[in-house]
Amino acid sequence: MDIFLWGVVPYATLGLLIGGTIWRYRYDKFGWTTRSSELYESRLLRIASPLFHYGVLVVIIGHAIGLLIPESWTEAIGVSETLYHWGAGGFGILAAVATLVGVAMLVYRRRTVGPVFMATTRNDKAMYLVLVTALVAGTYITLIGTLDPHAPGVNYRETVSPWFRSLFVLQPDVTAMAAAPLRFHVHILIGMLLFAMVPFTRLVHIFTAPVHYLFRPYIVYRSRDRRVAPGNQPHRPGWAPVGVKDRDR
Repeated sequence: MDIFLWGVVPYATLGLLIGGTIWRYRYDKFGWTTRSSELYESRLLRIASPLFHYGVLVVIIGHAIGLLIPESWTEAIGVSETLYHWGAGGFGILAAVATLVGVAMLVYRRRTVGPVFMATTRNDKAMYLVLVTALVAGTYITLIGTLDPHAPGVNYRETVSPWFRSLFVLQPDVTAMAAAPLRFHVHILIGMLLFAMVPFTRLVHIFTAPVHYLFRPYIVYRSRDRRVAPGNQPHRPGWAPVGVKDRDR
């Protein structure tokens, strides 16, 4: 069972994630969307969406640091295990609270706002259930690690992290993962289920996040001179409507 859970299921999840995303892109491009419901209600969404998305971003960064950076590296720069766990736990709890409050508001909004509820599919309900369960399990683990950093099994960088890194070299360290406490097993299994669902739910939009907005040129808005009647605007050198050639100026 350990070989199946920690040596087979991770690659099956990755296969579903990659293969399902390619399939979705090829055969359901018009469905590749979050199906925004902002037109139905924006007051709650204006608060809930930033809380959830920024909270999740910090959670993802925290997971990446904890799983990918070996414990020996942080110790080499003078960061003790206790200091690491207090720092990671502090930021983790703040991110978890923001994420849970955000997703709770999103679920409340989806359930209480009529048009939004009518636009909610069974697929959405299943996705929210798995997402919230993963967040709650992760928050529980973070609280335990922060309150008692020296408790047996708290240091996931001795079990979960080596297993996770071993997946990239196609030699899964099943023994290390099997030695982790049950709470880590539950959290990781739920997480893999969530990743497997990504291509088939609205979560697929994470692959098309508008990151390019951060690097696009500024848009300059200029007000019209109200003292001049429309159609009699003076010509401004260097400015011309799009598509107008030099000979037409």
